[in-house]
Amino acid sequence: MGRGRPGAPRPAAVQCTGGSSAVSKCSAAARGYIQDRFLPFLVGRQRRRAPLVHRGYYIRARAVDHCIQDFLQRTRGHPRTQILSLGAGFDSLYFRLKDLGLLPRTVVYEVDFPSVVSQKAALIRGVQELVELVGDAGGEPGVMPFSAGDYKLLGADLSQLPELERALEQAGVDREVPTLFIAEVVLAYMESSRSDALLRWAAERFPCAGFLLYEQLGPQDPFGRVMQQHFARRGSALRSLAQYPDCEAQCSRFLARGWSECSAMDMNQFFTCCTPEHEQQRVQALEPFDEYEEWHLKCSHYFVLAASKGMEPPWTPLVPSRTDGRLYHTISCVSRGLALVVGGRTSPSSAGLGMLWLKFPERCSAWDPVDIRVELVSLQPAVEAAALRWRHSATQVTFQGQQYLFLFGGRSATQPVLGDWHFLHTQELSCSMIPVQGPAPEGRHSHSACGWKGGVLVAGGLGAGEQPLGSLCFLEPLEGGFGWQVLETRPPLVPRYSHTAHVHRGRLLLVGGVWLCPAPAPGVTVVDLATGLSLDYALGTEHLEWPLMLHNHSSVLLPEEEELLLIGGGGNCFSFGTHLNAEPVCLSLRHILTSH
Repeated sequence: MGRGRPGAPRPAAVQCTGGSSAVSKCSAAARGYIQDRFLPFLVGRQRRRAPLVHRGYYIRARAVDHCIQDFLQRTRGHPRTQILSLGAGFDSLYFRLKDLGLLPRTVVYEVDFPSVVSQKAALIRGVQELVELVGDAGGEPGVMPFSAGDYKLLGADLSQLPELERALEQAGVDREVPTLFIAEVVLAYMESSRSDALLRWAAERFPCAGFLLYEQLGPQDPFGRVMQQHFARRGSALRSLAQYPDCEAQCSRFLARGWSECSAMDMNQFFTCCTPEHEQQRVQALEPFDEYEEWHLKCSHYFVLAASKGMEPPWTPLVPSRTDGRLYHTISCVSRGLALVVGGRTSPSSAGLGMLWLKFPERCSAWDPVDIRVELVSLQPAVEAAALRWRHSATQVTFQGQQYLFLFGGRSATQPVLGDWHFLHTQELSCSMIPVQGPAPEGRHSHSACGWKGGVLVAGGLGAGEQPLGSLCFLEPLEGGFGWQVLETRPPLVPRYSHTAHVHRGRLLLVGGVWLCPAPAPGVTVVDLATGLSLDYALGTEHLEWPLMLHNHSSVLLPEEEELLLIGGGGNCFSFGTHLNAEPVCLSLRHILTSH
């Protein structure tokens, strides 16, 4: 399923595969396998392909998009990034990313044979929607027939490195910014010596880079021999397949040519491990399908590879999305589409589970299942103490213009109560030493923490000896650091833990939890942070058909509606069975805030 790529001895034959590939992708998009409304503008003819072909191009597109969006997310903190698509053909990558708003700081360069990019430039200029998306564009015949601010088409032969370098220099490629190379079924058409030279050149010339490769593997079995015969008959033989027949050989190839990190998996692995089950089910229901043998054989003969160098932490997009479950962790939204999970445990005697990224679409319908991708974080020794804990708190703070998570308290496999804290830099995932003045609060876990006036309010929790705490402490931002202070309340807070907390219009809201006094279960405690006045409110739950348990829960403040959304909660009720809250509950705060 190759498509036209530069570097083969017979360019016309290779270019022909590009047109066939674009037609197949367009057919897959028309049947709902992939979302691409721009591809029909770039494809001169349209044909309906078989379901097996649709599935093949679906998994290819999903794997490539998975890695590209992961790279853009990983480098979001850089002022500029680049994508160099080698042998791009008539691909619509730029237009899809631009339409999704994923290229605010990224320039996309597409390289292919001069005849291909000239034809593509003419197609783009002939479609008003594409012209409007690109913006002002120029160009001249030959090396760069199309040039816009963040999109450039370059005509060059990848097998001729001096020619490629001149084209990139003319287009203004910056070798110092993070750069992603993309090669979909490109290197396989080149002589191994030339493709190897291209890999070494990319590693040597670009100090911070990633390389995304998609192509064939497994030449020796019957399916592999038939596959090779197919491409040979079309005049586009797979020239490097014998030398690099499997994922292990391909990874060794990259590591031997200057790339420091490399991982690969065949498409059966990618579909099983990196594609959510609801997405697998969606694809399987699109068309009648009964070619399972060919589908699995095809997937076992294509692979996706991600290599990187100069990126800290290393770029590792090919991580299975299925991970062990965890309890009592924290999840902090770092940016749109990205959240960081810190800590948690599987059993009370287990070590902490470290950190992982949760990545999800920035744009999604409230009615559609969210495609969440998981990336494990490799912990450095200095970060282990911060992340190997549970029942802690994580609150976002800013210091000297940098974003941090303030991790406080919790417990670990060796310490029943922790009283330390860490400032975790959210971009670098490293801990920083920031001065903190004043007497530290006593150690605790299962407390609440929320942001206020640039600092952190810490309330309640379980202290030493498993005793609930009633203290309210404030980590106040100061010039050159932070400082601890104790906030007094009238009357003192009833000691509680396993609650949640929010600040709204100068009032601290403590929601639910567990306390040891004989009074009814905790409802909402409101603390006026200006006067220290605190009042307890019970929750009217008579209309619910099931008991509402507000521990081990989450809550979301809806400030404009002055409502709290209570999610989850409950647990194992001794020998009486497990009780979990049946559904979310919306709690109005208006009468509480009005009377307070």
